[in-house]
Order: sequence, then structure tokens, then C-alpha cells
Amino acid sequence: MNYYQRLRDIREDMDKSQTEIAELLGILQTQYSRYERGVQKMGIDKYIILARYYNISLDYLCGLIDTPVKLHRK
Repeated sequence: MNYYQRLRDIREDMDKSQTEIAELLGILQTQYSRYERGVQKMGIDKYIILARYYNISLDYLCGLIDTPVKLHRK
């Protein structure tokens, strides 16, 4: 699975719209759409925000591993 497909799948699994996630990231929905389509690459700062929001590891979010791993929160 491509990393950008994972962005879409996770967002849809959480029943969130592109607009909601774009607002979380402080960007326009059109820009977030480009991330999900793989047209534009997203910076690490945005990945960190999403990993914290979804409570999943960056490895899973970026497609490096196939099994979701929750973050350890204190």
C-alpha cells in the first residue's frame, strides 16, 4: 500500500472528512487532497500531528509497517 493511500484509509476509518483533517493541519482541503492522491508530499511536521491525532505510529502512517501500533501516551 502506498503511504498516501494509507492517509485516506485511516481518515475514512475514523469517519473524518478531508476538510476536518485539513483544518487540524492548518491547510486547505485542496492541499490535503493532493497529499491523499500522492500529488504532493506532506512534511514530517504534518505526519507528527496526524500520528498524535490518530494515536498511531509514524511507521504505520507512512506505510513502513502493515500493523497499526498505538502511541504510548503518558
